[in-house]
Amino acid sequence: MKYSIQYLWHASLLINFWEKKLLVDPFIFPNPQTAGIIERENIDCDYILITHAHADHIADVEFFAEKTGALIISNFEIGNYYEKKWFKVHKMNHGGKYEFDFGTLKYVNAIHTSSFPDGTYWGQPGWFVISSEENSLYIAGDTALCEDMKLIPLTCPKLDIAILPIGDNFTMGYEDACIAADFIKCDRVLGSHYNTFPPITIDTEKAQEYFSKEWKELLLPNIWESIKF
Repeated sequence: MKYSIQYLWHASLLINFWEKKLLVDPFIFPNPQTAGIIERENIDCDYILITHAHADHIADVEFFAEKTGALIISNFEIGNYYEKKWFKVHKMNHGGKYEFDFGTLKYVNAIHTSSFPDGTYWGQPGWFVISSEENSLYIAGDTALCEDMKLIPLTCPKLDIAILPIGDNFTMGYEDACIAADFIKCDRVLGSHYNTFPPITIDTEKAQEYFSKEWKELLLPNIWESIKF
């Protein structure tokens, strides 16, 4: 096994990539779907990746940063916010990549909004492409479908899997996510950002059938379930 993705529900992921643990958009304690299933105290991480500043993506950032001493990685503005709180931070911006001890991380464009719970603006949202010499995965955050996705196959290694939002209303729905899979040339998709709140409740069976008809695979793991590569 080179890496695994553990689904923590909504848009939260724990990725074990080449023996380093990457926690993405931690939203566990306030999430009604994970109550009694996931205990924050049982999760360790080396890095915390933040796609944007909405509450359902940063709710547990400070808890895990304090607990683990993990390095926070996000855009310049969000990085400044946490740096002022004396957390360890690595700041990035769109189009840039950086070599970490787990591999290469690229921060690319997204179409969404980004503000902290108090309404303050903290930069543009982004996506992450994580890659090594052998593996590559794409985390799309809460983006809408956009043609910038066509740049991924031109600028990044071939993807093993893409984590795409499918819940609609606040993000693209599964129909647009299926088109996104064409844009990024990746037929294996892990769905995220669905069935947490009423506005993003979907028919999961219908979504998987839709992907299947387009000769694509839509993975919808249970809470805390891992997918290994």
